[in-house]
Amino acid sequence: MGIAFNNRLLSRKPRVAVIRLTGTIGGAGRGGGLNDAALAPLIERAFRRGKPVAVALAVNSPGGSPVQSSLIAARIRCLADETEVPVHAFVEDVAASGGYWLACAADRIWADESSILGSIGVISAGFGFHQLIDRWGIERRVHTAGRSKSTMDPFRPENPEDVARLHTILEPIHQAFKDHVRARRGTRLSEERDLFTGEFWAGREAVRLGLADGIGHLVPKMKALYGDRLRLEVHGMRRPLLRRLGLSAEALIDAAEDRAAFQRFGTRG
Repeated sequence: MGIAFNNRLLSRKPRVAVIRLTGTIGGAGRGGGLNDAALAPLIERAFRRGKPVAVALAVNSPGGSPVQSSLIAARIRCLADETEVPVHAFVEDVAASGGYWLACAADRIWADESSILGSIGVISAGFGFHQLIDRWGIERRVHTAGRSKSTMDPFRPENPEDVARLHTILEPIHQAFKDHVRARRGTRLSEERDLFTGEFWAGREAVRLGLADGIGHLVPKMKALYGDRLRLEVHGMRRPLLRRLGLSAEALIDAAEDRAAFQRFGTRG
């Protein structure tokens, strides 16, 4: 019986846990995007269930919340170090901004030749409507307790003091992003150009610049590394039926926002 049990152990297929990280990051309010609270149990299962030989991150994200990006990546790294399981990231269409932050949680990053990687920067965007409401004779009345409570009010002319204050917030967030990339990619990063301007690159150029380790797709690369007999176990966020069918107002809003975010980096053949 002992010999038979050992033979069964030896005949088991190596298991690779796949975590799908698809969509914008930080949509916890409506439940449509990637966020740490929703992903935590999936990530935990991926690393601890059945002793995987590796965890593969299938990344397809144009970014989003820097805080949620940091929390998710930190959770992945914590479990990877604790379980001593190697992590590989496979970039699909896009790993930009927060999406690249997630990819850097891996020990190795692989991409398609047409994948988009990078956009290592921080952005704050909005609109200014003060001329529009003036044209229509609309008077906006705002009363605050606290001098900065109406900072960056889109219905008032832009205030240079508000802009300066905004940059004091954006710069340390950008620095945290740069520190994360440098810590994870180290000497693999090219020194021939500034990689932290918010610029992004296609797959092979991203490899040359050290943002990725090679061109490769999930299944063939994992088989090449861990054998043809490996078994893939996919972990992904489950959404309510109406969301999956796009039959709710929230799903339509999420889809529109996701589409707009992806189109910034998207190319069509």
